[in-house]
Amino acid sequence: MAAPKNAVSFEKILLDLKNRIYSPVYFLYGEESFFIDQISDYIEENVLSEIEKEFNQTIIYGKDTDVPTVISYARRFPMMSNYQVIIIKEAQNLDKIEDLDPYVLNPMESTLLVIGYKYEKIDRRKSLYKNIEKKGILFESARIYDNKIPDWIAEYVRKQDYTISAKACFLLAEFLGNDISKIVNEISKLIINISAGQEITEEFVEKNIGISKDFNVFELQKALGKKDILKANQIINYFAANPRENPLVKIIPLLFSFFSKILVYHHLQDKSRNNVAAALSINPFFVTDYQQAASSYKSSKVVAIISVLREYDLKAKGVDSSSTSFSDGELMKELIFKILH
Repeated sequence: MAAPKNAVSFEKILLDLKNRIYSPVYFLYGEESFFIDQISDYIEENVLSEIEKEFNQTIIYGKDTDVPTVISYARRFPMMSNYQVIIIKEAQNLDKIEDLDPYVLNPMESTLLVIGYKYEKIDRRKSLYKNIEKKGILFESARIYDNKIPDWIAEYVRKQDYTISAKACFLLAEFLGNDISKIVNEISKLIINISAGQEITEEFVEKNIGISKDFNVFELQKALGKKDILKANQIINYFAANPRENPLVKIIPLLFSFFSKILVYHHLQDKSRNNVAAALSINPFFVTDYQQAASSYKSSKVVAIISVLREYDLKAKGVDSSSTSFSDGELMKELIFKILH
């Protein structure tokens, strides 16, 4: 879904806060909790001084309060301060939240009412949300799609005044998934251990995050793409011996994405580097990997592989009762055999 025309970006909200440009109401909602927490935490930590916080900062949870109580807090005047801050955490648990509408229509300019409404979407057509857009800030913290995570990592690292290689971005995304909080935490650890101006490389990520250099899903994809049977089996044997770190339910979606993109590649009319990168939503750096894989697997074989991946996804989740006696490792070995042969 496209963002509303009047949507306020995360960066703009933080910039205004840093410049002490405040709104009386912040309604922060959406599936990605990281950006909600970042804005809420910044307000909690920086709007008031430590002395002002003692009398003018209230933090409550949605399940522990109700709308009349929230409004009564918000209507108070600050004590020995220009502002008071009211933060409602886990506001998705606040009953009858739309009853806040009368307050939003006439908010206290000396109050910053921050509402963190996590993991859910809202109906922006309802009057409460329309009025928040008019009177304050309505911010959607949307989940970042998996294929956008490497680019997000690169941009985040750049904003920390460091650089990171395309392979390192891909490796982090592959290993950590789309959990932005976890990604940021690991990047923070990497930055602590790197000198200013030094690039974060694939090798640096492997060394400092505990990812096996030779035995990871990224290397498995490359081995499968080249139909390197020996290497693919070495990796899958390693995975089978370490199932906790390499669960099948985590590997299959990545392989599904890989082979789905190979299928898309087969049907592209324009196979130029830039068009392939755009069509597959990948960094141009990785285009040669998909070119190699497409030459190794005909379109009909890729369709068959995708079908096999779906089959083993069900088996890994225990949906197929006939496979319940098989370990993850055994299923992995079967799956890779069927892909390669």
